Amino acid sequence: MTATSGTITGLDPQAARMLGLTDPAPSDAEDAPVPPALRTLASRLDPRPPPVADSTPPAAVLALFGAGEDPSLVLTLRADTLRDHPGQISFPGGAWEPGDADARATALREAHEEIGLDPSAVHPLGCLPARRIPVSGHDVVTVVGWCAPHVRLGVADPQEVERILRWSVSDLAEPAHRVTSTHPGGHTGPAWVFGDDFLWGFTALLVDRLLELGGWAVPWDQDHVVPVPSRYARSIRRR
Repeated sequence: MTATSGTITGLDPQAARMLGLTDPAPSDAEDAPVPPALRTLASRLDPRPPPVADSTPPAAVLALFGAGEDPSLVLTLRADTLRDHPGQISFPGGAWEPGDADARATALREAHEEIGLDPSAVHPLGCLPARRIPVSGHDVVTVVGWCAPHVRLGVADPQEVERILRWSVSDLAEPAHRVTSTHPGGHTGPAWVFGDDFLWGFTALLVDRLLELGGWAVPWDQDHVVPVPSRYARSIRRR
C-alpha cells in the first residue's frame, strides 16, 4: 500500500474512509460561518475524523450545538429497554454500519434515526479524538457540529430514545449543577444534576472536555461527591 495526497492506495476504499485516510465528503453546510460563541471550540477541534484502529469496532456520536449567544447542547435520554446503557443520558450515536463513509456519516445517520435530525442541516465543526468504551469495546469518535435554531428535532425511534434534552452552555458550566459521580463499579468522574436528570460516565467526560475546549469551563467543587442514582447506574450490557 502507498500513500498519495492523503489517500492510501491498495486499501479497500470503504475501510480507508473509516480509518480517516481519505478527504471527508463535502457538505452543503460546511461553508456557513461559525457562530461567534463556537469559534474557540472550532479552533481546537480536529477538522477531520481521527483514524480508528481496524482491530476494534468503530462508533461515533454527535455533539450538536445550537447557534445562539448561549449555545444549547443536544443530548438524549436512552430508552430503558436498550441492551447497552439503558436509561442513561448520552449523545445521539452508535456503531458504524456498511455504507457509512466515515465517522461523521455514522454520527449523522444515527442522529437522523434517533431524533429525526436532517443531516444536511448540520454544520460540522470538527471531532474529538476516539475514546474506548470498555463495556461495548467500541472506539468512539465524537463528531461536533451546530445547527440553526429553526431545525426541528423529535424522538424518531422510541425504542432507542425516551426524550430529547437541551442544556445551554451556561447551565452546563454553572458550578451549582456540577458534581463528582461515583459508581459501584469503580468509576469516578464529572457529572451533572438537573432536577431528576443525572449525566455521568462517558458522555459526561465528553461534555467536560467540550466545555474546556470551548472556553466555557469555570471552577467547581469537585469534592461534592454524589453516587450515581440507581436508574442511571446500569452501564453493564444486558444479556
